Amino acid sequence: MNYLWQLLWFIVAVGLLVTIHEFGHFWVARKLGFKVLRFSVGFGKPLLKKVGKGPDRTEYVLAAIPLGGYVKMLGENDDEFTPAEEHRAFSRKPPWQRILVLLAGPAANIVFAIAVLWAMMWYSGLTYVKPLIGDIRSGSPAAVAGLRSGDEILSIGTAPVVDQRDVVLGLLDAISSGGEAQLTIRAQDGRTRDVRLSVADEAERRRLTEPGQLLSGLGLAFWRPPIPAVIGSVSPGSAAAAAGLRIGDRIVAMDGERLENFDRLRDLVSARPGADVAIRYERDGAEQSARVTIGSVQADGKQIGLLGISPQSTGKMPDSMIKRVPLSALAALGSATEEAWRMTALQARFFARMLVGEVSLKNLSGPVTIGQFAGASASQGVAPFLSFLVLISLSLGFLNLLPIPILDGGQVVYQAIEWAKGGPLSERAQAFGQQVGIGLLVLLMGLALFNDFSRALFGG
Repeated sequence: MNYLWQLLWFIVAVGLLVTIHEFGHFWVARKLGFKVLRFSVGFGKPLLKKVGKGPDRTEYVLAAIPLGGYVKMLGENDDEFTPAEEHRAFSRKPPWQRILVLLAGPAANIVFAIAVLWAMMWYSGLTYVKPLIGDIRSGSPAAVAGLRSGDEILSIGTAPVVDQRDVVLGLLDAISSGGEAQLTIRAQDGRTRDVRLSVADEAERRRLTEPGQLLSGLGLAFWRPPIPAVIGSVSPGSAAAAAGLRIGDRIVAMDGERLENFDRLRDLVSARPGADVAIRYERDGAEQSARVTIGSVQADGKQIGLLGISPQSTGKMPDSMIKRVPLSALAALGSATEEAWRMTALQARFFARMLVGEVSLKNLSGPVTIGQFAGASASQGVAPFLSFLVLISLSLGFLNLLPIPILDGGQVVYQAIEWAKGGPLSERAQAFGQQVGIGLLVLLMGLALFNDFSRALFGG
């Protein structure tokens, strides 16, 4: 059932974003006088078809395979046309107009992302979580740099930070580019100091760019409120279920060590896969005991212990850690545009670094991972799903601008060359470019699918 849920929301997300992309091509083509023969949502056999009014008789199609779409224009694929329609054929239009039509698809995805961000920011404002450092692992790069628990990160390089997300993106940018990050820190006593966080080994830097590896690899974590060791859920068939633990039980000790919070319990369990331990817990005001054989799961190439429980609450963040900024409609639009630009620029930088080996190729995600994110975000509510759509829409816009012949960006290159030289590239050159483009896309898709199945099978 979970897979069906993920598939449903994957289809919803892809169908919506591809339709927006193709509508961008369609709208600009119509405005510039191109004759549009068909606007299809989906591929394959048409399920529904409506023929538009007017002389163009454009076909509007809903097709059987909801994983894409296309806009077909007169003269786009060596179609025959009458002399009376020649001025409306794609191949007869000026190159600059063809370029505008090609750019309109990625632009539509970016405009959609900005519009959604604008609505969310206008409705909810901005919420910042103070980038306060919690635990520092002994001997880690963070410890060597002199970072301490309770420090607040004020800036990375010359860029000020106001939120934990700023810190993660700033560190990822700095570490992946040169292995060093210059941080300005405010200590608990109010004094500021500069520290240099450094990762000298190139392979280790690349590993830190893998999903979920950055902060743990650097040896730091953000401060968060203590989570009580009260069980909120028990997985069927898990070690906790076999031991008779229930929702609402409060774990008070493990092998004689008193537990103050859920994080300490998680650390002890993770370090002891397969171990037989004594657990004391409180139920209905009375302490009880049980023997538990800790389960195990493979993650990041090693076995870690697993009880199969989750906490009842995540701990409430104090008001001193949260800053909320309401925005007017105009201010929200400015912030949305700035955020979309920032995210797209980061994508471009990280993609370029991926090509030269500075960023891990494990960041490439295929349909399986995207489907998982789609289903998870939809389960969490409207806002998380909209945030997911923003990220995917910006990615779709950016990827289509890459100069790969089969994508919009590659076609723009073809049109620009024709514009510059006064005539189209030879059919042989175009065919070669198409073959190279298809090969590159197959390679990227194959790698993305490999990453998907690696995550599913091995958790990494």
